Amino acid sequence: MENFDFWHKVNILIHVTCGLIALCIAIIALTTPKGGKAHRISGRLFLYFLSVVIVTGLFGVFVFKVNQFLIVVTVLSGYNAYSGIRVLQNKTNKINKQDILVAIMTVSTGIYFLYYIKKIGFFWSPIVVYSTLGALFFIISYDLLRYLIPQKKYGKLWLYEHIYKMVAAFTALLSAATGTIYDEFQPHSQYLPSAFGMLMALSFILYFYRKNRLSRK
Repeated sequence: MENFDFWHKVNILIHVTCGLIALCIAIIALTTPKGGKAHRISGRLFLYFLSVVIVTGLFGVFVFKVNQFLIVVTVLSGYNAYSGIRVLQNKTNKINKQDILVAIMTVSTGIYFLYYIKKIGFFWSPIVVYSTLGALFFIISYDLLRYLIPQKKYGKLWLYEHIYKMVAAFTALLSAATGTIYDEFQPHSQYLPSAFGMLMALSFILYFYRKNRLSRK
């Protein structure tokens, strides 16, 4: 039992440390010129540390039996980061079996969690649970439906997808941190960072949309 508690504490330490580092690196990625060297390097480092956060989060849920809601926040952040990088690599909406499989696995996790909370009853604020699951189902629905968009119409949508998904990955991680640290201010401490992230993503998208329109003219 002592060894179990020790490794649990080690897992928490790694999870929290890598989460804080990932948040700091994400701020660098968001504030440096897009497409530049600093942006690319900080983006890759963010993904590396986020991967560790996801793995340790899953260990916490399945091995150490901590807060089951962590799995939804972890999956949301992880899926957005994965999809955000994939769309940057592909820059197209051609059907990709790997991406479809990951999307199906992710949405299955969300559906399982819905079944789980109905079975055990709510331990978390409904606004946090439904907004998090809603965000997850929304982005996966879009990812599956975007294959129906004609490729000529798809154009620069990959850029706006990348912006939204990477900002969403950052704010999902941020909301998990603030929701845990400022537990006494729940649910506000958890959903407000996500609302802030949505406004930030929309601002970036609008900026680059206008920039692209001016460059075409």
